[in-house]
Amino acid sequence: MTKEATTIIGKWRITSMSAWNRDYIDLVEPGFITFEKHGMGEMAFGVVTAALDCAFNAGKTDVSFEFIGSDEGDEISGEGTAELTGANTIKGEIEFHNGDDTTFEAHRW
Repeated sequence: MTKEATTIIGKWRITSMSAWNRDYIDLVEPGFITFEKHGMGEMAFGVVTAALDCAFNAGKTDVSFEFIGSDEGDEISGEGTAELTGANTIKGEIEFHNGDDTTFEAHRW
């Protein structure tokens, strides 16, 4: 297994969410979440786009993040977590401030 396969760093294809179905996840483009090694990232699903500010654990196998972005032009913010559950799978949660919460699963892109 490569070093990248043992960390959460990289681009992940969102395959399921507890709050929305696959049609919504891929409404504008394939849903994804990205974690970059220097603590930045981004996510997009449905009509949501957001920049992430990430904090990794020492082994970079899980991450907590805050986000700001837009949902159909409305400003959004919130926080989330994600954990590596296999070389090619992560599970996590996204919580919008004053809004929806969802769990998600994603696979390495």
